[in-house]
Amino acid sequence: MFRQPCPLVRERRRCPGNQEHMKRRILLMSVFFTFLFLLTTAACAFAAESDPAAANAQRYGFWTLLPPLLAIVLAFITKETVPSLFLGVFSGTFLLELNGFNVFEALFKGFLLFVDKVLYALADPWNAGIVLQCLAIGGVIALVQRMGGARAVAEALARRAKGPRSAQIVTWLMGIFIFFDDYANSLIVGPVMRPVTDRLRISREKLSFIIDSTAAPIAGIALISTWIGYEISLIKDAYASVGQAVNSYAIFCASIPYRFYNILILAFILFMALFLRDFGPMLKAERRARETGKVLDDNAKPMVSTEATGLEPRPGQKTSIWDAIIPIGVLIFGSLFGFYFNGHGAIMGGEDEQLIHLIQTAPLSFTAIRECFGAADASVVLFQAAIFAGIVAMAIGVGKKIFTLGEAIETWVTGVKSLVITGVILLLAWSLGGVIKELGTAIYLTRILSDAIPPFTLPALIFVLGSLISFATGTSYGTMGILMPLVVPLAYAINPESGYVIMCVGAVLTGAIFGDHCSPISDTTILSSMGAACDHIAHVNTQMWYALVVGVLTLVFGYLPVGLGIPVAIVLPVSIILTGLTVYFLGQPVESKVPAEVLEGRLETAAQKEE
Repeated sequence: MFRQPCPLVRERRRCPGNQEHMKRRILLMSVFFTFLFLLTTAACAFAAESDPAAANAQRYGFWTLLPPLLAIVLAFITKETVPSLFLGVFSGTFLLELNGFNVFEALFKGFLLFVDKVLYALADPWNAGIVLQCLAIGGVIALVQRMGGARAVAEALARRAKGPRSAQIVTWLMGIFIFFDDYANSLIVGPVMRPVTDRLRISREKLSFIIDSTAAPIAGIALISTWIGYEISLIKDAYASVGQAVNSYAIFCASIPYRFYNILILAFILFMALFLRDFGPMLKAERRARETGKVLDDNAKPMVSTEATGLEPRPGQKTSIWDAIIPIGVLIFGSLFGFYFNGHGAIMGGEDEQLIHLIQTAPLSFTAIRECFGAADASVVLFQAAIFAGIVAMAIGVGKKIFTLGEAIETWVTGVKSLVITGVILLLAWSLGGVIKELGTAIYLTRILSDAIPPFTLPALIFVLGSLISFATGTSYGTMGILMPLVVPLAYAINPESGYVIMCVGAVLTGAIFGDHCSPISDTTILSSMGAACDHIAHVNTQMWYALVVGVLTLVFGYLPVGLGIPVAIVLPVSIILTGLTVYFLGQPVESKVPAEVLEGRLETAAQKEE
C-alpha cells in the first residue's frame, strides 16, 4: 500500500522522463554557473574580515537572500529537493568564505564549511532527536503495516468514510486531535489515513495539505503543546524589554483570537471537505485521482523508499485494528506522559523556585501540566515514545506469531531505512537555516521592510514581514525569535494600549507559521510530504495556492480591520464566513462518486496495483 519508487532512484522506464531529466540537469548546471559568475562580479563588495550576523546583513545586503532564494527557485524548477538545498547551503558558505576576488579558495573553503554546517546540524541534540524520532516512527509504522494493522484500520475507517467528503473530515479531525506536537501530527496522521484516502481516490497532494494544515496551525494555538513554552518565553522576554512584568501565558491566550491564519486555514479545510470544491493545481490533482484512481502523478517522486516494500501481511493472515491502535496509541499517550515527566524533571532541576513550588504543591493542575509541556524536550520525548511503541508492536506481533523476533527487528530496520531520505533533507534544511542566520538574512529583511509604519498598518506589516522571513528561512521558531523582541517594543512605542500590542504579538506568531507553511524548505512541510508519501514539490505547488488565498484573507479581512479598531469579536466570525464563501465561489466541484467496487474493497486503485 505504501510502495512507491524511491525518490533517490530515477525511474528509467519512460524515455520522455529521461529526456526531461536531462533538460533539468542542463538547466541546473546553467543556473549554477550563472550563480558563480554573478558572485565573482560581486566579490569586490565583500570585505575580508568575519563579522557577526548583524554586520553581515549590512555587509552583504541583498546577497543575504541568495541562499534561500536559490534553494527555493531551484526546487521549483528542477523538482529536486536535495540538490536544491545543497546548492542553497553551499552558496551561503561560499559567501561567508569569499574574500575579495579569491573565488577558487572560497569554493574550497565553502565546501569545507558546508560539511561543518551539516555536522553541526546533526550534532545539535534537538535536531538529532528529530531525525531519530522520524526513523523510529518509520520502524513503528513498518511493524504496524506488516501485522496488517494499517490495512485493518483502513478497512474500518473506509466503512465509516463513505466517500471523499467524510474521509477528508476524518483526516481533519485526526489532525486536530493530535494537537500537542506538529511533528507527531505529520508522522502519525499520514500513514494511518493514507490507505483510506487512496482507496477513496483522494490525491496524495490533498492528504499532505490536510496534514500540513493541521500540524503547526493547531500546535501553535493549543493551550498545551510542545510550542507553548517557547512562545510564552518569547512574549515574557519581549515585554520585559519595555519594563513590563506580565503573565505571558495570559498574553498568549489573549492573542489566540488574533491568530487569523491558524484559525482560517483550519476552517478552510473543513469548508473544502464539506463543499467538495477545489481550485488551482489541487483541482487538477483531485480530478486526476477521482477519474483515474491515480493518487499520484505518473512522474511523481513520493517521499518514501523501496525499502518499505514487502511489508504487507501474508495472504490469509487475520488482521485486527488493535494491531495498529495499540502501538500508535502507545506512541501518542507515551508522548503525552513523556512531555509531562521530561518537563517535570527539567523544572525540578532548574532555579525557578516559584515554579518548583507549584509543581510540588499542585503537580496535576492545568498550570503545572502546561509548564511541564513547555519545558519538555519534544524531540527526545518523541524518540523515546517511538522506541517504546516499536517494542510494544514487536511484542504484539511475536505474541500472535505473525513473525519471529528476528523478523520483527528486520521489519523495524526496513521501516527505518525508508525514512533515511527524510533525514537527509532535514539536515540540509537545518544547515541552510544555520547559514541564513549567520549571513543575517532575517535582519536584512527586517531593516528594509520596517521603515515609517502607520499605526493601523503595523499588525498587517508584521504579518507580511514574518511571512517573508519564515518562507525564506524555512523556520517558524527562528522567525518568532527574531521578530518578537523587535515587535513588542515597536508596538508599545507606537501605541502602548494592551490590545494593540497583543494583536501585534499574534501577528508575529501567525506570520511565522504562514510563511513556514508555504516554504518548501520547512521541516514540517517536508515531514507532511513524507507522512502522506507525496511528491514534495507537488505538495508545495498545490498547497501554496490555498495558503496564499488564506493569507490574503488573513491580511485583508483580519489584520487590517483590527488595526483600524474593529473588534476582533466581529472580525473573526466575518473572516471565517468569507473563507467559506471563498471556497464555494472560487472552487469548482470535484466529482465525489467513487465506484462501489472500490468502496467495498473489490477493486484495487491504480496505486494499489503498482504494489
